[in-house]
Amino acid sequence: MKIRFEESFINSLALKLEYIAKDNPRAARKFKNELFASCKDILHMPYKHRKSIYHDDENVRDLVFKGYTVVYMIENEIISIFVLIHHEKYSYTTNTEIN
Repeated sequence: MKIRFEESFINSLALKLEYIAKDNPRAARKFKNELFASCKDILHMPYKHRKSIYHDDENVRDLVFKGYTVVYMIENEIISIFVLIHHEKYSYTTNTEIN
């Protein structure tokens, strides 16, 4: 399996890191490194994390990380990581069909 970081995830992460870095750049780097390590761990047990509260699909999961939620989808050989959210409204639609 491989992990694919969608543009929506990269954009939401960049906004969070920019916000954190205003007060503490070192904390922003640490947050980013730990978050990517947690995302890589998904490969070992993709269904470990809860079924997403945002989607009615067993293959869409929520990784809770330091008060943030990483929403990802398990596909055939790809884990697509969609977004990093924290308290904001979230709505994501996908055209991907899961067999």
